[in-house]
Amino acid sequence: MSAFADSILNAQAGSTHLLYAGQAGFIIKSRSGETLAIDLYLSECGERIEGHIGFKRLLPQILNPGDFVFDYIIATHPHFDHYDMDSMPLLMDNGHTELFASVECSRFVDETGIDINRVFYVKPDETFHAGDFTLHFTNCDHGTLAPDAVGVIIEVDNKRIMIAGDTCLRLDRKEEYLSKGDIDILIAPINGAYGNLNEDDCVELAKVLQPRLVIPCHYGMFATHKGLPGLFMEMMANKYPQGHYTLMTMGEAMSI
Repeated sequence: MSAFADSILNAQAGSTHLLYAGQAGFIIKSRSGETLAIDLYLSECGERIEGHIGFKRLLPQILNPGDFVFDYIIATHPHFDHYDMDSMPLLMDNGHTELFASVECSRFVDETGIDINRVFYVKPDETFHAGDFTLHFTNCDHGTLAPDAVGVIIEVDNKRIMIAGDTCLRLDRKEEYLSKGDIDILIAPINGAYGNLNEDDCVELAKVLQPRLVIPCHYGMFATHKGLPGLFMEMMANKYPQGHYTLMTMGEAMSI
């Protein structure tokens, strides 16, 4: 078992924990010990699929797919760094884990023979109850790259965590984002490539939603994906100094 898997396993019961797996990948462990993983990228399939060094994995693999059995997994859209087609069959090969995936992920599910009885295809405005977690799926605007992409607002242990997903800035969706109540933690990309929020966009979204904490993501894994956490910090200081944020190290766990 990897050290990161061990940290998931041993995260203290009675508290809610958030762990960062790199890129856009996060894990939430509820007070009772149930686990939800979002957009894990655990393999090196990017360079193989895209065919150039710009998608070479630049951050270490801290978790192997067979290291841990999750209760639930979310894949917000079918891009390989959100639905890892090399790792997902191994993550699901346990007879237990349930997968909530955007509709276009179905082609990978079918190709790899994943048990469809444990797969739920999700669309914006749909809500699913998964053990300790309530999953409210939201609209994303990832353009023609992934028109089926979703974000998700996760309710767990009286906390509300918004995963913006791969999207451009859509402040017109403020009411949708806040329809379930105030956001405790906003997790959003800052890479600014492929139609995603950039550093400034993430700050603008935070200013509108006013979460208790902002966590930027989607940077550092691939050279082509860009994203500068230092610039994000400058933007927060200049445009939203009253806002609270943190930068999570890959493998870091925090109580929320």
